[in-house]
Amino acid sequence: MFDEKLEKDFLAILNEELIPAMGCTEPIALAYAAAKGKKVLGKDPERIIAKCSGNIIKNVRCVTIPNSNGMIGIEAAVALGAIGGDAERNMNVLEAVCEEHRKSVKNFVEAGKCSVEFLDSEIPLHFIIEEFYDEDCVCVEVKYSHTNIVKISKNKDVIFEIGENEVSQEKNADRSGLNIQNIKDFADFIEISKIKEIYDLQIKCNMDIAYEGLSGQYGLGIGRIIKYSYPEAVITRMKAHAAAASEARMDGCEMPVIINSGSGNQGIASSVPIIVYAREKNISQEILYRSLAFSSLLTIYQKEFIGKLSAFCGAVSASCASGAAITYMAGGTIKQIKDTIDNTLANIPGIICDGAKISCAAKIASSLDAAMMAHFLAMQGKAYEAYTGILKEETEETISCVGYIGKVGMKQTDKEIIKLMLS
Repeated sequence: MFDEKLEKDFLAILNEELIPAMGCTEPIALAYAAAKGKKVLGKDPERIIAKCSGNIIKNVRCVTIPNSNGMIGIEAAVALGAIGGDAERNMNVLEAVCEEHRKSVKNFVEAGKCSVEFLDSEIPLHFIIEEFYDEDCVCVEVKYSHTNIVKISKNKDVIFEIGENEVSQEKNADRSGLNIQNIKDFADFIEISKIKEIYDLQIKCNMDIAYEGLSGQYGLGIGRIIKYSYPEAVITRMKAHAAAASEARMDGCEMPVIINSGSGNQGIASSVPIIVYAREKNISQEILYRSLAFSSLLTIYQKEFIGKLSAFCGAVSASCASGAAITYMAGGTIKQIKDTIDNTLANIPGIICDGAKISCAAKIASSLDAAMMAHFLAMQGKAYEAYTGILKEETEETISCVGYIGKVGMKQTDKEIIKLMLS
């Protein structure tokens, strides 16, 4: 049996985090807020100002926006949301965009009616969208997570606002019970019927975009290159499918992805390799569901220490979770699962995030390579000892240390990356 409260909490966490999103989540977040603003304004804006924190600028400037005919950048994302977006569709806000909208957005952006300003904020995920029509101005402010609107105002009237204490606690599910043992116990004992719908959708969406990416029509065609250039093996196919899915998403594919911790790439890296492995090894659907639950929660647990956006590449956390889930799937002990995590984090805890772009796919492939090497070492009873580098006595301590490095230690690194990109 598994503790009833923890089960309820963990299911709530999965339902909060594993949601569909079309396109890279940062431009989609901007489009969502702009669509909300337009609804309050009551008409298409005449001009827009987007005030964005450095991490938002970093993660939007290089990705192709879905359903846009190849548009790139903050101005296009915001204008698409304001002119053609449907806020009721949440992170699929741009599904409603049509050709007429795209033409209007192109003209709007080319006419310089949307401007971007740097928002000097200590909150990595923070932006304000201001939309104007005649003498009216609507302002929408988002903090901490992609759809967490903290304030909406029209002219001098505040229409909606939540306090700072509420903002910092914007996640509804209690996450205090997250640790490796509890995550494993949940995966072991949860009734499959309670998670089947979540993971059926994840399997469908994330594998569909992987197959689309393998067509080679996106970016550099990295998935196909990995598949046909590396030796025939399950690891090759795991890396090829995950990288292809990421590359398609970063290059404007309109298919939705089931995200994790606010990131489609993390959603892909924490699921696609496990699905491919299970299919290759003829592992039962029940064990696949349990392994996906393990991976999802381990990814979320790691990201609790790092935060939604930072200078630390999220592909590392998600791939580490995938490697540990493969160990779980293979019948590994709790020690072997922890050893897989430690072995991964002993190897690649320093990959920087220099924004969302098609090369994120390569980082996923490299991180998965490291995670699978960690898995094989662990299954042979091999693990790096505590106090080797940043490794601690307990794996949870190691995870928290890596999180501290990503969130606090790399804060100046993040600023320097943003400065270099903006220059």
